[in-house]
Amino acid sequence: MFNSTDSIPPHRVITAVLPKGRAAALMRFLVQECGITGVDVHFARGVGKMTPMQYRGIGETSEREVVTAVVPEDRADEIFTKIYHAAEINRPHGGIIYMQKASAATLFALPDLAEELL
Repeated sequence: MFNSTDSIPPHRVITAVLPKGRAAALMRFLVQECGITGVDVHFARGVGKMTPMQYRGIGETSEREVVTAVVPEDRADEIFTKIYHAAEINRPHGGIIYMQKASAATLFALPDLAEELL
């Protein structure tokens, strides 16, 4: 169990802004393949510049899914690369990804519980 006097190792925050419909698969990948459980998804809407209406000064609104993952600093580059490829950010209009230092992190773990009786 975590003791409050223990030091929490440094972490990084990786944020991926993706086209609508890609967040769920990326979350499953992070949890199942990478063992990362500090993942959050929220939704956004924005105006793109590369649309036919850009010449009229009006952008086309589009929905985006924003995936944020808190990862240990020693695995940050590895996870960043995996997200880049798994979320297909390397393709045109695939989204963007960036990483930053976490200003603070709190360790949270569910206790081990005995099997529930039905």
